[in-house]
Amino acid sequence: MIQLNNIDKVYATNTIETTALKAINLHVEKGEFVSVMGPSGCGKSTLLNIIGLLDSATNGEVLIDGQSVQKYGDIKLAKLRNQKIGFVFQSFHLINDLSVLDNVEIPLLYRRMSGAERKRKALAALEKVGLKARTKHFPNQLSGGQRQRVAIARAIVGEPELILADEPTGNLDSVMGAEIMDILMRLNKEENTTIVMVTHDEHLAKQTQRIIRLFDGSQVG
Repeated sequence: MIQLNNIDKVYATNTIETTALKAINLHVEKGEFVSVMGPSGCGKSTLLNIIGLLDSATNGEVLIDGQSVQKYGDIKLAKLRNQKIGFVFQSFHLINDLSVLDNVEIPLLYRRMSGAERKRKALAALEKVGLKARTKHFPNQLSGGQRQRVAIARAIVGEPELILADEPTGNLDSVMGAEIMDILMRLNKEENTTIVMVTHDEHLAKQTQRIIRLFDGSQVG
């Protein structure tokens, strides 16, 4: 489903160049659950952003479902992200002024869909993460674990084939982290959702099918 060929990422200013990724070659099959590990600053989030089409590589080629995205314009990339990819972040990125239900509906606002259909899909997504009873609450009325479950519901509401999770348990205690991991494992096994997860937690990484390790922007091991 994902193919990266000789990916480099360099951030340049007038005075310095910083290499974030070097010669990354990566294949992720449909239905895989893959974790990405490495020390802080090794390029994990940069790799996830390139896979998620939020950033572009300096060199190399990215293919999604066998199609190269190198020449896609911003509109086509945005449409591909909205239809195929769900994002889960460490810091939740919920909008505090919106209810749980409205937060989950956000990705569907960019699709041709009635309000009733958006609500139906959002309720179904919240039911999958065990929060259907919290639709009228606001993020600041929820625990960290509940907010991350809302974020997962938002990620899956559009039925994406791929979920990219950047330290999804990083702001949670071990019990809440295990609950979030259980939800991701269930999505992978029951719905064949492909998941790429960045984590510092070796215990969580070992529950996935494969571990990709980065060090100083390069694949190791």
